Amino acid sequence: MFAQVQPGSSQGPMNRPELYEEVKLYKTGRERENYDNMADLYAVINTLQCLEKAYIKDAVHPKEYTAACSKLLVQYKAAFKQVQKDFSTVELFMKKYRLDCPAALERIKEEKPITIKDDKGNTSKCIADIVSLFITVMDKLRLEIRAMDEIQPDLKELNETMSRLSLLPPDFEGKEKVKQWLNTLSGMLASQELDDSQVRQLLFDLESSYNAFNRMLHDH
Repeated sequence: MFAQVQPGSSQGPMNRPELYEEVKLYKTGRERENYDNMADLYAVINTLQCLEKAYIKDAVHPKEYTAACSKLLVQYKAAFKQVQKDFSTVELFMKKYRLDCPAALERIKEEKPITIKDDKGNTSKCIADIVSLFITVMDKLRLEIRAMDEIQPDLKELNETMSRLSLLPPDFEGKEKVKQWLNTLSGMLASQELDDSQVRQLLFDLESSYNAFNRMLHDH
């Protein structure tokens, strides 16, 4: 037989404030960062799964899918690196947190959107590469990687890949801005670094060019 707790009883929950205290998953800043990193990875995998299902249902245009999937795969790689010391494989992470995302896992294993074929001249591959290069250079700048020899190779590859994509008009603003920065970098020594003002301007130019690129994909 259970004892009945009266509303005013000292055993009631109203007199036990500890029951209303917030339960924290972490005790230190490092533990909090670990949980944040795992949450980031969880969100990326979930989003990738949703994107794959949307593409299967023909709810997203192939070019938009390719761009979004390429970006998510770049984000996945960065997010997984942050938790790799605790999880040797993404499958272990998904098993522990009961992530049922088979389509996302397939994309992660193949490391490319489903629209990308193996032939080198494929339009979708160019789009995916452009997205990846935009994100790579911007991430480097945000991480304060600003030496000429760290930035120039990716910018050069970005410029060459955009030149191969026939969808882009010759006067596409991203092409012009990347070329201008390549000219700037060509006048620097390999060890020289961009100053704060240059980094800020380059980030602005890349972000505006990346947004313009995505708008162009949406319009086609």
